[in-house]
Amino acid sequence: MSLETKMKSTLDLNLEDFCEWKNQEKQENTFHKPEKEIIIESLFPEYCGYFGDGQNMKYLQKCIPEATFINTPLEDIPYFAEHDVDLLYMGTMTEHTQERVIQKLLAYQERIKQMIEKGVHFLLTGNSIEIFSQYIEKEKGEKIPGLGIFPIYAKRDMMHRHNSLFVGKYEDIQIVGFRSQFTFAYGENAHCYFAKVEKGIGLNPQSTLEGIKMNNCIATYLLGPICILNPDFTRKLLQELGIEKPTLAFEEDVEKAYKQRLKEFENL
Repeated sequence: MSLETKMKSTLDLNLEDFCEWKNQEKQENTFHKPEKEIIIESLFPEYCGYFGDGQNMKYLQKCIPEATFINTPLEDIPYFAEHDVDLLYMGTMTEHTQERVIQKLLAYQERIKQMIEKGVHFLLTGNSIEIFSQYIEKEKGEKIPGLGIFPIYAKRDMMHRHNSLFVGKYEDIQIVGFRSQFTFAYGENAHCYFAKVEKGIGLNPQSTLEGIKMNNCIATYLLGPICILNPDFTRKLLQELGIEKPTLAFEEDVEKAYKQRLKEFENL
């Protein structure tokens, strides 16, 4: 099977179809309720859900139905601006939307910095990592200022798309995923990387360190439903959110799929 076919078959995953196929909608799962309410905000899902990124939050809703999920449209005031949240999520978007999102979030730049410093959990997938960068440089040298939170910058080349598979180590967890992008990031992330590359690339083809991790803020160029693709990662995330013994939705199936995918990726 070609790389393009593998990526398409995985990224086109529809969680509702998967749920119906497993016929588990009426079955009760044993969930371990956290001591406090968990609030998760997804930023601008109507624009930031390319490559199946939006399925991450739908999957977490299946894992922790007792949590409160807030979907904030681009035109609304973010919930996190005036309230505490436990997890802030944002996914992949178009390059045009990147500029709109940066302008939107500049008003909350200090609030975001404070949240990261306090240890609030963030999960930023795909090119949303660039929103938090120093700047995005276009082909002709024009620079779009980012939020200036991460010590990296991105260089965009719309005539060349990079596609690849990824295997890497996040603490003691092996991460699998996909990348498809017109940009590479540059800068120093040795003290704040997300995963060490085992197969694939890091911030750019010369880097062996992927993404950014600052306190509990994780930003990665990996895209698609990474919470479904990486059950150990998702389990750890839920534990950090306060669920002592999390039970994943469709746990047996996602574990089998993860092990099979990891084996295939490692053998390529």
